[in-house]
Amino acid sequence: MPIPPEVTGEEIDPDVRQELMSLPKGLAEDVSRNLVMVAQLIDEDPEKAYGYSRVALRLASRVAAVREAAGFAAYATQKYSEALAEFRAARRMSGGVELWPVMADCERGLGRPERALAMAGEPEVQKLDKAGQVEMRLVAAGARRDLGQLDAAIVTLQSPELASSAVHPWTARLRYAYADALLAAGREREAREWFAKALEADKDGATDASDRLAEMDGVEFVDAFDESDEESDEPGVVDVELDVDDEDDEDEDRDGDKG
Repeated sequence: MPIPPEVTGEEIDPDVRQELMSLPKGLAEDVSRNLVMVAQLIDEDPEKAYGYSRVALRLASRVAAVREAAGFAAYATQKYSEALAEFRAARRMSGGVELWPVMADCERGLGRPERALAMAGEPEVQKLDKAGQVEMRLVAAGARRDLGQLDAAIVTLQSPELASSAVHPWTARLRYAYADALLAAGREREAREWFAKALEADKDGATDASDRLAEMDGVEFVDAFDESDEESDEPGVVDVELDVDDEDDEDEDRDGDKG
């Protein structure tokens, strides 16, 4: 697959570059350039990112960082079985636990929420950092919802991290997942409160909390074309409410339902 000449491979994370030093120099450069393309495209064009990940995998399948990147590219394209296999391989090579939550979410994607819940109770969870433990909580809550256990999902999300006023990279998604579960349970007043809290913490546009609040308040976004606009082919004005910033995905993309 073609790679723009301005992509040198030097843009890659230093830890990944260190891993690639086990490869011959020319090969390491080719792999790193493909991994840069994966990182650049995984949010905006996951299918293309997946293609570059397969090239990197063909060139260096024994490098943990390559297997991990291939896993995330497969995950972004909802190839959950393939993603899980790559994450397992990366974990065997690195010995780390960081991928445990996304591995559990792959089980959900494969229609096996019970396995995801079992993973939430394994000792590996205690070895995760705070961000990883929050991700695991989101996955577990999503698995509960998959099983129709809505009240249990709400309880799963209730935690010191949810109650804290401190804002972390995962705060908006945690609050959003809680609000969404409350709304599904018919607890609209509380849901609105937590969607507002999610929006307050969402500096990078990780969620659509603003849109959800607007829906709850009965605000409709309409294309403000009138008949004269259509007849004259002049562009109309769209009355929309814009968020300030923009973040990555999921997950998520998927919200707390998918990790």
